[in-house]
Amino acid sequence: MRKIILLIILSSCASLLFAQSGNELLQDTFATKTLGQVIIKAYEQNRKLVEVAAPISYTGQAQLNRFNNMSILSALNTSPGVRMEERSPGSYRLNIRGSSLRSPFGVRDVKIYFNEIPLTDPGGNTYLNELSFYNFQSIETIKGPAASLYGAAIGGAMLIHSMPQVWQKGIDLNYSYGTFATNNVNANIRFGSGDNKNIFNYSHQSSNGYRQQSQMRRDIASYESQMKISDRQTVHAFMLYSDLYYQTPGGLTLTQYNANPQQARPHAGSNLSATEAQAAIFQKKFTVGFSDEYILSDNWKNTTSVYGTYTDFINPGIRVYEIRKEPHFGARTVFEYKKQIGQSQLQLNFGSEAQKGFFNTKDYKNNYGVSDTLQTDDATNIWQYMIFAQADLKLPHGWIITAGISLNKFSVQNTRLSNVPPTAQTQTFRNKIPPRFSLLKKITSEISVYGSIAGGFSTPTTSELIHTNGTIGTNLQPENGTDYEIGFRGNLFHDKLFFDVNAFYFDLSNTIVQRIDTNGVYYYVNAGSTKQTGLETYLSYRFVDNPNRFISDAKIWVSDAWDDFHYHNFKQVNTDFSGNYMPGVAKQVFVSGFDIYTKPGLYANFTYTYTDKIYLNDGNTDMAGSYNLLDVRIGYRKILSRKFKMEIFAGANNLTNTKYSLGNDINAAVGRYYNAAATRNYFIGIALGDIFK
Repeated sequence: MRKIILLIILSSCASLLFAQSGNELLQDTFATKTLGQVIIKAYEQNRKLVEVAAPISYTGQAQLNRFNNMSILSALNTSPGVRMEERSPGSYRLNIRGSSLRSPFGVRDVKIYFNEIPLTDPGGNTYLNELSFYNFQSIETIKGPAASLYGAAIGGAMLIHSMPQVWQKGIDLNYSYGTFATNNVNANIRFGSGDNKNIFNYSHQSSNGYRQQSQMRRDIASYESQMKISDRQTVHAFMLYSDLYYQTPGGLTLTQYNANPQQARPHAGSNLSATEAQAAIFQKKFTVGFSDEYILSDNWKNTTSVYGTYTDFINPGIRVYEIRKEPHFGARTVFEYKKQIGQSQLQLNFGSEAQKGFFNTKDYKNNYGVSDTLQTDDATNIWQYMIFAQADLKLPHGWIITAGISLNKFSVQNTRLSNVPPTAQTQTFRNKIPPRFSLLKKITSEISVYGSIAGGFSTPTTSELIHTNGTIGTNLQPENGTDYEIGFRGNLFHDKLFFDVNAFYFDLSNTIVQRIDTNGVYYYVNAGSTKQTGLETYLSYRFVDNPNRFISDAKIWVSDAWDDFHYHNFKQVNTDFSGNYMPGVAKQVFVSGFDIYTKPGLYANFTYTYTDKIYLNDGNTDMAGSYNLLDVRIGYRKILSRKFKMEIFAGANNLTNTKYSLGNDINAAVGRYYNAAATRNYFIGIALGDIFK
């Protein structure tokens, strides 16, 4: 706390001094750009959002920089239908329209791309925590099935972009400090020219965490280069190394949660406590990727990407001590054809994507944080590919028709080397052909209405297949579903009001549901079918937009997701869950904010969040209560000279000191559902930048 007070005093003094250095307001491109003006790259369309017939949320610098610069969590959660959770520092879970139902941790059921390469591995898992806050320039989140171009991920897809939209050579230094001894340091160096852009970024983050056994340390170094070889060819290269360590406190029962929400999971029967087991994740990951964009002719273009990744993953858990080695590689190529036909424009995109993985997983007995007797040794060979095609026809009078389809195959062979002799099992899912059709009509140049029908599927991940009774779960089948969508979005009153409203009905069969037995073993079952209906709304109104006034920019915005997700036909042995509400999803999540910027450089961001109650098991007998959160960030930005800029900021999360659980363990045995989130906490930071001329 003393460090925070000292930083506030120093920052306040600095702001008074620097305020005399210049009168020019630091230009914040994203603060003045409305969401309706942003160019969306999803579905290879590269159009304004108003011309894209899909439920897509955009998270840019305006959203990312209105919170604490420690994580993308709060920024993503401003998007209706998207919920990111952090069970402990560094332990993320992503939920798009209920997709966290099958994710005890990490990211599943969502396909994620980092620039042009898949961040999701061939086994279906995504290590989103390998990236720091400063690796994100913008994020496009496709909600619902996107298999026609992005493969097996029925929850949706996420496209992460790391290259800044406005290129300037220079160096940025950032430091943040917060409650629980949280430190965040970042250095970003940009060099080269407009035709040869290079970025080196290094981030270090550490925290003691709110709960016992929740310390975290993360170091990430990345290098990115974008070179224009000729007027026809551009090459993009990327390398990233991440070294992450975080402790896992484990879920609590309601009694334990009420008695002391900060405690780690205690000793129970023959199971060690989280502290005794030294439960933690040691994760090292190296990724290198290249993409080549080549304009073949006036009508043809090709973008081809290749990449390789190696993951070293060690997890001393309460039940086992797991060591995983996960090398894999992959490639994606997309051909684009554009042709003007009279007053219409035809665009064709087709290509393929393939991934190959050679994973090895060893499970040992955990002897108080030390690996003991070998229990299982699995070699897993994973292969998946897809072939896709999409046609896009832009007709006169504002009509746009899009149709896409893909052919997919997923195969996993697991050899249990610890058996004598070794035993092998193979499971293959093939010929899934999910289509997508959409129709959009522009009512005016800034307002459109659209409808779409999209089929999707999601194969079981390797973790879900192999951890079922220690063998490949041959009875576990892919999820299949169809999504029906209608949306209405646009700008009114000279771009002051932006609105984006969409309603959907999603019919999902063979729903994969997570369960946790009394020993803490995760296993999965197909839960019959679910019916998912929802209404998502985002509104923003900019009531001040004049750089010459003292208050130069001010807006208010609201984000609301209303969901009605039910099991339609789901029986387990003698228990019928049909008609029950799907666990893990709040019926309503409402987020609103107020942002104000001044000509001298002072600004303030206020955010309010309401989350409805959440059922914690299939029987709907237990639930986490609703809660309200209030976050605030205030700061000062200034250009001190033609080359030098600075920013200081401070703020608080959970100002109302609300007690709540974030990242609940769904269907946990003995009611061990709860992972307590941090109570009221504070942060402060400073950012310095030097623009090279």
